[in-house]
Amino acid sequence: MKVTGFTIVRNALKFDYPIVESIKSILPICDEFVVLVGKSDDETLSLIQSINDKKVKIYESIWDDNLRKGGIVLSVETNKAKELISENTDWCFYIQADEVVHEKYLDIIFEEMKKYSSIPQVEGLLFKYEHFYGSYKYIADSRKWYRREIRIIRNDKDIQSWGDAQGFRKNGQKLKVKLIDAYIYHYGWVKNPYHQMEKNKSFQKLWHSDEKVSEIIGSNDLYDYSKIDSLKLFTGTHPAVMSERIKNANWNFDFDIAKKNMPLLNKILYKFEKLTGLRPFEYKNYKII
Repeated sequence: MKVTGFTIVRNALKFDYPIVESIKSILPICDEFVVLVGKSDDETLSLIQSINDKKVKIYESIWDDNLRKGGIVLSVETNKAKELISENTDWCFYIQADEVVHEKYLDIIFEEMKKYSSIPQVEGLLFKYEHFYGSYKYIADSRKWYRREIRIIRNDKDIQSWGDAQGFRKNGQKLKVKLIDAYIYHYGWVKNPYHQMEKNKSFQKLWHSDEKVSEIIGSNDLYDYSKIDSLKLFTGTHPAVMSERIKNANWNFDFDIAKKNMPLLNKILYKFEKLTGLRPFEYKNYKII
């Protein structure tokens, strides 16, 4: 069984992405790792080269910044990266530049890939998610945040990154997947408020015109983390590869987790989910089999 990791990245230093930690977190269970580096305004290419691991295969790309609808450029680039994966790969492990896997899940993930490698009906593996927000001690836990997503897919040319690259589909159809007992730790909303605002400005341009972006962002230079509906404390441990980044965090954010800044209906649905583990009306870009 051959496993290839793959990802895309651009302006990792400018927007403070934990891309090195991301790659290193799953490298132990990958036979090779494809990184497609977009032309950047910083030294992202040198940063990826500094990993200096023979498993890591680095390629370069130029993003089409005219693709400004629905974040489609992200799936375009992800599909470019997927096309660079060698044909003899069995499983493709996709991880985004702000996602990290805890080492405690690596054996579980590897065993699940082995388990389903000879069952062609299983087109992908579905992960659970922890979305960190504001600081490394809080997790966003409202309905706004997706609970699960596909991160491992078969090496099938008909399976493509979908929409804004959050998930995958095969010939436009939802993939048939197995849910595994492993989490992706999503750190996209944990960084210095200045870097968070810069990233937000850039990413809004993947969806909107410059005028609309200015309307959405306003004149603020720092991202306001306090405008969040619900958070809970994180009681576990972070991946070992994140230790230096966490130690060097240079901002503070505190939140009263008793506050639930949401409409009444959302509060009811929130409480229902906490009691039952069920999320009514949840969007699912997959079919669990």
